Amino acid sequence: MRIANVLRSKGSVVATVTPDTSVANLIAEMAERSVGAVVVVHDGAVVGMVWERDFVRLMHQHGPSLVDAPVSEIMNGDVVSCVPADEVDAILRTMTERRIRHLPVVVDGDLIGIVSMGDLVKTRIDELETDQAHLQSYIASGS
Repeated sequence: MRIANVLRSKGSVVATVTPDTSVANLIAEMAERSVGAVVVVHDGAVVGMVWERDFVRLMHQHGPSLVDAPVSEIMNGDVVSCVPADEVDAILRTMTERRIRHLPVVVDGDLIGIVSMGDLVKTRIDELETDQAHLQSYIASGS
């Protein structure tokens, strides 16, 4: 199965902010949308990501004054992304190896969606359950 299939079933809504957004507004965005990651975009291009776990570490290091800083000061600019044609299994492997829980989906530099580890695991479980049902039906039919 491909990432495009995952996006078709989950949708393509992505929480985004710009690099000059305040960290306080970033926190509000994450809380309102109940998300663990936000994509940072500038002129339509993905320039960074902020994950809740990274933010917590930075708050511990820098203290509450961090909420007044722009997102550009806390974002991770080394963004790994995928494309709709990528295979779910390959992306799961990449996410596991690199310890990434969210990946933006990009086409020709444009952000078109985001997939999480949870989205991909759910997709694989659904595939396995479908395969199991087909095999059980095949065995039961005696063919």
